Amino acid sequence: MPNYRRARIPGGCYFFTIVTDRRVPILCHPAARSLLGRVIRECRQRWPMFINAFVLLPDHLHTIWTLPSGDDRYAARWGWIKKEFAKHWVEQGGKQQSISASRHNQRRLGVWQPRYWEHTIEDDYDFERHFDYIHYNPVKHRFADCPKNWQWSSFHRWVKSGVYSENWACGNVVQNQMNFADLENSVGE
Repeated sequence: MPNYRRARIPGGCYFFTIVTDRRVPILCHPAARSLLGRVIRECRQRWPMFINAFVLLPDHLHTIWTLPSGDDRYAARWGWIKKEFAKHWVEQGGKQQSISASRHNQRRLGVWQPRYWEHTIEDDYDFERHFDYIHYNPVKHRFADCPKNWQWSSFHRWVKSGVYSENWACGNVVQNQMNFADLENSVGE
């Protein structure tokens, strides 16, 4: 079994990509959105964290979390979120993908890919690039022509706070300038 090395910085800030099993597009289904929101809220009650940015797409999500000082347990959070979501999703009649004998023996359901992508945010510039990447992601995947037109994103919260203008990254000229090639190895897509 591989030994995946992950950076663990207590109180750190991390970018994550979480993907459904076989990229099945379930996450924007109303029942899935509701369940995922509930599970994340329950997780935050168990293990506090600040969600700096979040976007939900049909088959994956991206988020940036800042953990409390002295806390580096993001793996426990993601393990719990994925387990609780999968269990309740299947109980509610949500579909799961066929799984291998190994995954069956590990009592894993065919809802999420077994692992996830994690990137430790290194500095303010790195944070800003990943923050923008998250909010531009629905446009990148052609689910919306403008970040403001994708409702399952923290973009709207940051517009209200004055971080973004409502029309940020809208229009062909701006979209052509949104180049995230420097992030290709740090976003897990």
